[in-house]
Amino acid sequence: MASFLIAGLGNPGKAYEKTRHNIGFRAVEEIARRNALVFKKKLLLRGRVAQGLVQEKKLFLLEPETYMNLSGPMVAKMMKKHSIALENFLVIVDDISLPFGRIRLRSASGSGGHNGLKSVEESLGTNAYARLRIGVGDRKEGDLASYVLAPFTPNEEKLVPEVLERAADVANVWLTDGLTSAMNRANQTSL
Repeated sequence: MASFLIAGLGNPGKAYEKTRHNIGFRAVEEIARRNALVFKKKLLLRGRVAQGLVQEKKLFLLEPETYMNLSGPMVAKMMKKHSIALENFLVIVDDISLPFGRIRLRSASGSGGHNGLKSVEESLGTNAYARLRIGVGDRKEGDLASYVLAPFTPNEEKLVPEVLERAADVANVWLTDGLTSAMNRANQTSL
């Protein structure tokens, strides 16, 4: 039975929980909730992992706890440990170039300046994997780090559960029907 990995990227700790940069963590937590999977801390992996059978496939969910910019080594360790093929790997991240709530699924595309994706690409030695980007809005001015490490506005936060549901739907289609079907689903849905 082939193994699948979905990694949500973010930063560990209460201070970052509801920030824009942590939408990847929140998305894999929604996937875990839907499938009654429970995250457990894996000290050697330096991350949290949930696992189980979903749609008759062995699924691992990963939240690296090394901060966004150092996510790649944990992803690579997990893929090696469980013999996960690149085509069975999906990463979920925030994207400031997409309007809030919009989701986009691509494969073998660049990092777009996202440090978490850069780390994953460096650790895997390739960009030939699927990435689900969740729009967190574009800052109008000011420092990028301050923007992504800030919480959503109250109005945005009210809509976050719907965004996470749609991201989890796309991840489910990716798992059951493959990348092309999931891309069609992701790229035609928005708030």
